Amino acid sequence: MAVTKPTLLSLLSLTSSVTAWGTLGHDTVAFIAQNFLAPETTTFAKGLLNDTSSAYLANVATWADSYRYTAEGTFSAPLHYIDALDEPPTSCNIDFDRDCPEEGCIVSAIANYTTRVQDTTLSVVERQKALKWVIHFLGDIHQPLHVENLAIGGNTIDVTFNGTSTNLHHIWDSNMAEKLIGGYSLSDAEEWSTSLVADIKTGKYATQTSTWLSGININDSISSAVVWATDANSYVCTTVLPEGEDAVQGQELQGAYYDAAIPVVQVQVAKAGYRLAAWLNLIVTGSTGLESSSKYNKNKMAVPGAYVKRGETGLEDWMLEARRVRRAFGWNCGAEGHAH
Repeated sequence: MAVTKPTLLSLLSLTSSVTAWGTLGHDTVAFIAQNFLAPETTTFAKGLLNDTSSAYLANVATWADSYRYTAEGTFSAPLHYIDALDEPPTSCNIDFDRDCPEEGCIVSAIANYTTRVQDTTLSVVERQKALKWVIHFLGDIHQPLHVENLAIGGNTIDVTFNGTSTNLHHIWDSNMAEKLIGGYSLSDAEEWSTSLVADIKTGKYATQTSTWLSGININDSISSAVVWATDANSYVCTTVLPEGEDAVQGQELQGAYYDAAIPVVQVQVAKAGYRLAAWLNLIVTGSTGLESSSKYNKNKMAVPGAYVKRGETGLEDWMLEARRVRRAFGWNCGAEGHAH
């Protein structure tokens, strides 16, 4: 089922070009995933993407952001987020019925495009697009400010980082990771992925990976994506804004804030790559390939029409106002990003 264009696209501001986690983060997520794909999944992905290079997933990791700035792709801009209508730092949580608006969100998008990449009645081009969206959205959903409503995902919280004026959303997308790695090229991403893969296999994350796949189920994409979004959203209360937005508004964040945040950036990029591999393996083989208990019937697909759009019934007045503000602001981040 094709995703329908929302009626509010005239409100979108298309003046900047950015990616969640930045180019560096998305490419790193893709490179990590490549290390954990089953042979059948690798063959499937290379064939569908028509790319046999050593960067076959990384080469398309930021396609979704480029596509949304085209006339054809503007409908997809809202799908990069789910704006949790919670109350950080007091309370952080995701509620799909409450937080996914009529135009769709990242949770419904992951569900929809997971179904479409498996649908052999679709054209190769449509299935290829679906795969590229899945690759990208699995990265997006692990960035804490892509799953938070407050201050439009941090876009209206002005900060400085290393003396550069920007906003809180952007330093989580790009600045902190680039400070850690020292660049954002494809080779930088590959080098970072090598380090994180080692941490996953034998290093500091080795004992955590089984919990990273908790709740994963190819037959319930909504619930699976909500688990990932909830995980990322929890860091808004503990790390992103532990003392509220006033504590960071107008502040230089390269010091103690960076030191506390960068371990979260690293673990979230690692989780995104590992979960992306597990999800693609489930799509192709019916098993994560990473944990023997995670086996599902790959041919049983949910009906996409059940989760493409959500309504606004039952929302509190402040939640409806938050939706209005988001739509007026647009679905793009508030600072420039990078491209290869």
